[in-house]
Amino acid sequence: MDADGRRERFTSRILPPYMRRSPKVAEVLPVLYLRGLSTGDFRAALPVLLGDDAAGLSATNIARLTAVWEEDYRQFRRRDLADRDYVHVWADGIHFNIRLEDDRLCTLVVIGARPDGTKELIALEDGYRESTESWATVLRDLHRRGMRAPVVAVGDGARGFWAAVRAVWPETQEQRDWWHKIGNVLDKLPTRLHPKAKRALREIMYAETRATAEEALDVFVAGYGTKYPKATACLESDRDRLLTHFALPAEHWQHVRTSNVIESPFATVRLRQRVTKGAGSRTKGLLMAYKLLEMAPLRWRRLNGAHLLPLVRAGVTFIDGVRQERSNEKGRKEAA
Repeated sequence: MDADGRRERFTSRILPPYMRRSPKVAEVLPVLYLRGLSTGDFRAALPVLLGDDAAGLSATNIARLTAVWEEDYRQFRRRDLADRDYVHVWADGIHFNIRLEDDRLCTLVVIGARPDGTKELIALEDGYRESTESWATVLRDLHRRGMRAPVVAVGDGARGFWAAVRAVWPETQEQRDWWHKIGNVLDKLPTRLHPKAKRALREIMYAETRATAEEALDVFVAGYGTKYPKATACLESDRDRLLTHFALPAEHWQHVRTSNVIESPFATVRLRQRVTKGAGSRTKGLLMAYKLLEMAPLRWRRLNGAHLLPLVRAGVTFIDGVRQERSNEKGRKEAA
């Protein structure tokens, strides 16, 4: 109530809109922590956000709850992966602007698509600036626990991840994230050229065939290469890896052209500018990131064309998104 006895509507600048209506403590705590709220402040904040559902949530109870989550995370990191298969995987390093013991928290995240089209969190580990050794440690551990090499790995231009992929999963195809690449190219062009260049880059990204994409890419290089060689070199350096998706079913293209499946769950917390008042804990930050991603699959939808994933795993050929019949099958059809 305000001074005149009128009811004031509570608004939160910390929680995203979709989560302000959630009664689940497990969904609220991770965001509050990663947005900079200290554990000691939870007791005052939760009753306002959750109402009666926050009754009894003292600092001690919250500590006990996070201890349970810590054990869940420990079991998650040890689970056997031999009985699971991931056809496509997305990987990214998420940096949080939380003041920690020595540096910002860099969380290495790997998410995979199962043969039935569902997405699943595979790994979430602390890393050091997405270095090759940090990523290699994550991938080697997945391999040790029985994970089969995915058909396609999707990621941005972080060299550490790709070097690790080639060492641990040499047979895996590489698909560069288009949104990161577009941003990198635009950074090397004058601002006045951004709208036109972005349209041209999106034309390559959304081309219907590889030949059309190659042609549009050549036009871009010819148009900007003379004055802005750094921009075109940035694009050319990943030419083949940007076009990997043309060898996959067209239904999968929108899923594998970007790593948005990782970006989206963290979008509300990773861009925060104000850091915490006191130093946070790397362990606690990693744990909260795990809980945030553990709940994200509840909102994820299955991949389009999920029935085609087993074909991709089996090595069936797709050209420009269309399945190619084997020569003998084609011959039988022609004879018939």
